[in-house]
Amino acid sequence: MSTVSLAQRLQQPRALLAPGVYDALTALVAQQAGFEALYLSGASIAYTRLGRSDVGLTTATEVAQTLAHITDRVDLPVIVDADTGFGNALNTQRTVRDFERAGAAMIQIEDQTFPKRCGHLDGKGVIPVAEMCGKLQAALDARRSSKTLILARTDAVAVEGLDAALERAERYLACGVDALFIEALRSPEQMQAACARFAARVPLLANMVEGGKTPVQSAQALEDIGFRIVIFPGGTARAVVHTLQGYYASLQAQQTTAPWQSRMLDFDGLNAMLETPALLALGKSYEVAH
Repeated sequence: MSTVSLAQRLQQPRALLAPGVYDALTALVAQQAGFEALYLSGASIAYTRLGRSDVGLTTATEVAQTLAHITDRVDLPVIVDADTGFGNALNTQRTVRDFERAGAAMIQIEDQTFPKRCGHLDGKGVIPVAEMCGKLQAALDARRSSKTLILARTDAVAVEGLDAALERAERYLACGVDALFIEALRSPEQMQAACARFAARVPLLANMVEGGKTPVQSAQALEDIGFRIVIFPGGTARAVVHTLQGYYASLQAQQTTAPWQSRMLDFDGLNAMLETPALLALGKSYEVAH
């Protein structure tokens, strides 16, 4: 799916389910599983590249580099978490240009103060509406192609309440953004209220965080309410960490991977998944006889 068809895909009533990824390997596994799009999670980049929490420590350059590796490896459109744009309106423009050049299909920008924190952590702050509208306009002006979509996220539910968050989303939509993300809705009633106001006018994103503020539901249930994009951004990292805890504990206790081998790919299995034979054959085709 290209960035062109991402916009077309979002015109369909069927919700687009985009799993969270954090590097080219997770992106490849997700593509092979049959997903139509991916969500590059800023939180998961912090978890995996830095071993740190999602509290604004990740840089735009780190995200752009990760994105470039992903779009070089897979063909799926990638929705990219650009946090706050990593600064003011001018920083946001540079971020949009860098992410678009790295292959982003959709770029998500939020209205938190900096340093930001995970949308499901307490203690968030939000910038004034006018400042966020300026950043969104800067983002829209910076993109080279209208096929690069801009997603506006508001974190105001936790700070100012639902009504204020919906009003912010209204203002952001008026800027001309392509999709909306009202973060950390607290209940099915709040989710329904957001969809009642916006679902018929613009694609709405639902963020499913295991153990977070928003009730976790299936993509089908969220589609029924009116959401058109559903992400499970950190589930991948949480599943991987859970697996690694078991794997490392077993290796430390048993001093061998033998007890774990039924839950692993072997050497050939991993190379098959990575398409190593095809890569080696490609290299062979470029060999020049002397």
